[in-house]
Amino acid sequence: MVGGPDWLRRSMPNVCSQRRRKKYSEKGKRNNMERETSRIHAVLLPYPAFGHMIPFHQLAIALANAVLDSNPLPEGAEATLDIPMDQSQNLTKAFDLLRKPVEEFVVEHSPDWLIVDFITPWATDVGSDCGVPVLGFSPFSAATSLFFGPPEYLTGDGQKRVRSSLESLTSPPEWVTFPSSVAYRGFEAAGTLFGFFGEDATGMSPAKRIAKTISMSQAVALRTSKELGGEYLSTYAKLIGKPVIPIGLLPPEKPKERQITDKSWIETFEWLDQQEPKSVVFVGVGSECKLSREQVYEIAYGLEESELPYLWALRKPNWAKDDFDALPPGFSKRTLEHKQKVCIGWAPQMEILAHPSIGGSLFHAGWGSAIETLQFGHYLLVLPFIIDQGLNARFLVENGLAIEVERGDDGSFKRSDIATALRRAMVGKEGDGMRARLRDIAAVVGDREIHEGYIAGLVEFLESGIGNQRKNRSSRH
Repeated sequence: MVGGPDWLRRSMPNVCSQRRRKKYSEKGKRNNMERETSRIHAVLLPYPAFGHMIPFHQLAIALANAVLDSNPLPEGAEATLDIPMDQSQNLTKAFDLLRKPVEEFVVEHSPDWLIVDFITPWATDVGSDCGVPVLGFSPFSAATSLFFGPPEYLTGDGQKRVRSSLESLTSPPEWVTFPSSVAYRGFEAAGTLFGFFGEDATGMSPAKRIAKTISMSQAVALRTSKELGGEYLSTYAKLIGKPVIPIGLLPPEKPKERQITDKSWIETFEWLDQQEPKSVVFVGVGSECKLSREQVYEIAYGLEESELPYLWALRKPNWAKDDFDALPPGFSKRTLEHKQKVCIGWAPQMEILAHPSIGGSLFHAGWGSAIETLQFGHYLLVLPFIIDQGLNARFLVENGLAIEVERGDDGSFKRSDIATALRRAMVGKEGDGMRARLRDIAAVVGDREIHEGYIAGLVEFLESGIGNQRKNRSSRH
């Protein structure tokens, strides 16, 4: 990391603003006194999307295991899973209304740190007003963070060039001084230019929201490690000029034993038990991707054309009347005659990935799913759709960890593109070349001690900045 405790102490206000000092309750005083003997009291505030909430939850568990105090925020928030992508800005606008209750929570409990999602800039104002240091946490990769760059390039402040053209998003930015293929395709750039840099219903673009969070945070934490993306990490730390803390990859625990009670899934695992080791492709595109009928059908026909055994966990699309309508006519019947299985709805992904018959995964290149899959050493077939997925896909491919499905200039793909990518990885020579690299990375991603070491580094940083804060609070009360 760059910077350190001295920088942190200089940057933080020493006292709460006058209008908030009066709100500290006797309960808050007792909390402060009781906490003198504990290590750290932290509040975590994720954005309500599964790609954000899950890594925040994993970080909370990791911090709790490292002997921190933790207090959850009030429950009841919904997630972007439940709404169309073009309406997610309305959820963000509603989420912003949490500022007042979050502020009241912080005033009452007086935590040592706020750990906030990059997309919640108002949380940094809460921290500033209440004299609580803020750690901005990004659930995305270091490669994605570096691609978007420092705050001034996200906002155009200080006469810095904000990306305003499709061309500016289809090649690595000028501050990436090493060979990199992490950039958007043309068909992805259009959505990013509008969706990321364009002002939405909140009155701010996502780019400006992230820029403010980075600028106002005392430090930045990334879900990354030096072993996977170290050059992107070190370059990003130099670029933003404040502490950047790798917290490890936060891989979820591998299931120690299968605990499946649903009858249909018991039957599915019995089917998996009958397949050859490393022969089955697991297919899943996450909870955020809303696929069109054409896209679902092309994936279905491509899986069929590959003639490989597969297990497809398909969330019923909004356009489908029922489970049968989600698949091409006659497709479900044909899968019963071959080594193929489609399951509609929720799937126990970790248990599936841990099964010895799984050898590859066709997925959307979400960073969390990539980490889950990498720890098992499976072949990665990437078919990105939204947000950071295209950048993750390029990063995985350039590191020899994945094969990306070919697409047309408009982003469309054909069944033959799906089938070709699957065969290249599962039965082709290209897959043979990936095997050693995947095995090496699996050993790193699955090594709990490595990631516990990163969390220990985060704890050390957090502890280094709280001594003066507690003294200041004690003097106020």
